Amino acid sequence: MSLIENLKWRHAVKAYDSTKKVSEEQLDKIIEAARLAPTSSGLQPFKLLVVRDQVMKEKLAEGALNPECMRDCSHVLIFAAWDQYTEDRIDTVYDFTTDQRDLPRGRFSSYTDKLKQIYLNQPSEANFAHAARQTYIALGLALAQAAELRVDSTPAEGFSNEVVDRVLGLKELGLKSVSLMYVGYADPVNDWIAPMKKVRIPKEEFILEF
Repeated sequence: MSLIENLKWRHAVKAYDSTKKVSEEQLDKIIEAARLAPTSSGLQPFKLLVVRDQVMKEKLAEGALNPECMRDCSHVLIFAAWDQYTEDRIDTVYDFTTDQRDLPRGRFSSYTDKLKQIYLNQPSEANFAHAARQTYIALGLALAQAAELRVDSTPAEGFSNEVVDRVLGLKELGLKSVSLMYVGYADPVNDWIAPMKKVRIPKEEFILEF
């Protein structure tokens, strides 16, 4: 099926069937879609945390707006951005890039110097805000890939970042949580939104042409 048809099919699931699990093969494809997402300057300034352990999900559910989704879904994907840009982080990414392309390290130093001049002179809050925006591109592609696989999903910002960061020890990793993605299979009885019509703003109102 086409991407458009897949997007028409998907919806933000409100209740999951805890007895059904997403296969590792399908999960790997969703993760790979997120990994391949474009990011500003190719820095990939975030990590994707995959939570499958039920005890861990119970701990995270303490800070979830919809704790049942957290508990009952197959896996929780957590997009966590760098807390700030650093010279070492930028150099590490570009050293890896040049190594992979069989280029000498420092090949892009004139560009990375510009990045450092921009980011290292900004407050960490601005750095995090920029890195966080990159995660949404990956989230969108992961949602699309899940839809292609007919795996149900829910993107979520309705959670306590403090709880998630504490439970997963993100501060020690130099990360801050941004958004979640629940994946699994909908509970046909309790997923109340499933039978409802998918609603989006009409095309003629959504688009402004110049």
